Amino acid sequence: MPDRRVDTEPVICARCAAELWPGSGSFYRVAIEAVADPAPPVVTADDLARDHRREIERLIARLAAVSAQEAMDQVHRRLTLYLCGPCYRTWIEDPAGARADGR
Repeated sequence: MPDRRVDTEPVICARCAAELWPGSGSFYRVAIEAVADPAPPVVTADDLARDHRREIERLIARLAAVSAQEAMDQVHRRLTLYLCGPCYRTWIEDPAGARADGR
């Protein structure tokens, strides 16, 4: 095991909870950015015929129970994961976990 500076703290693999030591070259930092559908909304003639004030008031009422952070997370979110080598190799081949064989 290589020498470690006293102030170097391990990070933890997000999949298997193994200790990962910075500078060891044995893990990956995975940055994920999720953005809500960036395309403009589809607006129909029915949408244009609605009472816009009422729609805005309804939307504001729905958002009253949502925290600012929760509202922001519905639009944009960044996440950083640390994965050990074996977990990374498994994850990168099927990041969404959609494989039928369960691997």
